[in-house]
Amino acid sequence: MKYSSQMVAKPYFIFALILLAGEILFGISMGIQYLYGDFLFPAIPFNVLRMVHVNLLIVLLLFGFMGATYYLIPEESERELWSPLLAKITFWVFAAAGVLTILGYLFVPYATLAQITFDDLWPTMGREFLEQPTITKIGIVFVVLSYILNVTMTVIKGRRTTISIVLLTGLFGLAFFFLFAFYVPDNLVMDKFFWWFVVHLWVEGTWELIMGALLAFVLIKTTGVDREHIDKWLYLIIAMTLISGLAGTGHHFFYIGTPGYWLWIGSIASAAEPIPFFLMILFAYSMVKNRRIQHNNKIAVTWAKGTAVVGFLGAGVWGFLHTLAPVNFYTHGTQLTAAHGHLSFFGAYVMICFTLISYAMPILRNRPHGNGPRAQKVELTSFWLMVIGMIGLTLALTVAGIIQIELQRIPDSANALNFMDTQAKLSVVYMIRLLFGLMVFVGLLTYLYSFFVKEVKVGN
Repeated sequence: MKYSSQMVAKPYFIFALILLAGEILFGISMGIQYLYGDFLFPAIPFNVLRMVHVNLLIVLLLFGFMGATYYLIPEESERELWSPLLAKITFWVFAAAGVLTILGYLFVPYATLAQITFDDLWPTMGREFLEQPTITKIGIVFVVLSYILNVTMTVIKGRRTTISIVLLTGLFGLAFFFLFAFYVPDNLVMDKFFWWFVVHLWVEGTWELIMGALLAFVLIKTTGVDREHIDKWLYLIIAMTLISGLAGTGHHFFYIGTPGYWLWIGSIASAAEPIPFFLMILFAYSMVKNRRIQHNNKIAVTWAKGTAVVGFLGAGVWGFLHTLAPVNFYTHGTQLTAAHGHLSFFGAYVMICFTLISYAMPILRNRPHGNGPRAQKVELTSFWLMVIGMIGLTLALTVAGIIQIELQRIPDSANALNFMDTQAKLSVVYMIRLLFGLMVFVGLLTYLYSFFVKEVKVGN
């Protein structure tokens, strides 16, 4: 570890993994409720399970991004973090706010939670993915601003690199577009229009910049490829991300009351969105092929390559499957949407967090050359368990979505089944989905176990 202030990343990584375990458990509980509706009811109804499941995903990714940033920025800037103390305070404030919010979801009726958090003074609650009380949202703003201040001051006072500039651009975009969470128009169409400014322009815009910067950092460290070569790839990927992602927001404006020209803009622009993810595959494999060093931490390279491939499958392939307007007319809101969401979030963002943790955590634990062969073998097992499990889960949801469309969306109203009757016919597919979800959880437990694997010492 080159700089002592990099140690502030460690609690962020640990807490992100804890949140991921909780997020998967809530997802498994939802899977059980699809099969047995009375499971955990009325203590935790389905809508609360889903709200916690989704919110934990968002928060764990933010913790992962923050930990990764605090680790790489000192090395990129060639100086200590501007304020390690601020980073530590930010961690505890964010962790406490996140835990209290989740406890509020679980133990306080949502309407009561809105009342006791003074949502009536500035109503922002009740929107999918943005269910947080207004107080929590304000807290998130302050946490993110202090985080960006810390990173920006470190970069300004030190060396500036393409990686740090791209990362900062993504962070500023993340902060800016979250402000639309505070704008809730009375008109439902306008509400949905601006709601996507947060959701889409995070996951298909600014977060991709963050992902690209993190991936580039790990590839530089593990392959020894010239920084100039990696920078050229990064510029190309970021350009395609911004060109396709910004205009691609229009593919969410289908059939919600917006003008018809969005059918064309959204379809054409979003059809180009798989391109930057495909470029990431070429990027990762090109860097590994042209490597100048053989880094001992081979599993970190595996995670880096896996991020590019699975991210392309989830965000690119499964996204394109239902992004064109004539197709989306039938598929929107079906299990195909869930299939795309699960694989893209896991491949693009959860796996990039695993990549940074797998590279940085051994160093933070005084293992500068990475974990030993036994630990890496266990971690490789966890990699395949989670990847196969998530792909299997995605395929199950895809089958469920196709059946749902066939039974519920395509027939005329006289022959179409209603929602609940359609769901009843999907029970076998949902059981398969649940089994693959359990496989993902076993993979995470295996990953956590890899941190405690001890190497066998060879005697003299």
